[in-house]
Amino acid sequence: MYQSETFVFNSLPTSVDELRAFPEFSLDTPFKGAALALAALMYYETNPNVCYDMIDALRGPAPLTVYAKQFLRDRLGGKMYVVRSFFAGSSPANSYTPTQPWTVTAHVNSDAYLTGDRTNVFVQSSGADSPRPIQMRLKPSEGRWYVTEIQCLSDIRTPANEDPWA
Repeated sequence: MYQSETFVFNSLPTSVDELRAFPEFSLDTPFKGAALALAALMYYETNPNVCYDMIDALRGPAPLTVYAKQFLRDRLGGKMYVVRSFFAGSSPANSYTPTQPWTVTAHVNSDAYLTGDRTNVFVQSSGADSPRPIQMRLKPSEGRWYVTEIQCLSDIRTPANEDPWA
C-alpha cells in the first residue's frame, strides 16, 4: 500500500519564525517534515546559515553536525536546481523552474511506515528516474516527526541551460 500527501506553499520560508508559522510545522506526520525540509532548502542559495537554522528546527533534538552542513554545501553549491526539481512544474527542459504556488508530493510505502519510530519519506525529482528518501524519526513524547537525514540530494539530469549537449 502507498500513502502520499501533496503540499502547496504560496510562499517559502525565509526564517525560522516563518517556518514555524506554517501549519505543516505541527510535524504530526512524516510527510510534513519532509515537505518543509525541501521548502527550507530553497533558501540555501540566499543565506546558507538561515537555511541551516530552519533545517535544525526540523531536526528537533539533533541539530545539523559540521559534517551534515558540509554535505549540504557539497550537494547544493552551484546546484540549487536539485532542490527545485522536487517541486511541480520543474523539468530539465525548463531548467527546473517550478510552477507557482510551490507544490511538492511526498510518499511512503505502508510497509516502511509501519517500522516503528523511523521511516523514509520519498520525494520525486523531475530529473531522476526513481524517488529519493528523506529519513524521518518520531519523537514519541511529542508526537512529532523530525528530519534525521536528507538523502534526496544526489545529482540529477543537467538542466537544459547548463547542458552543452542540449
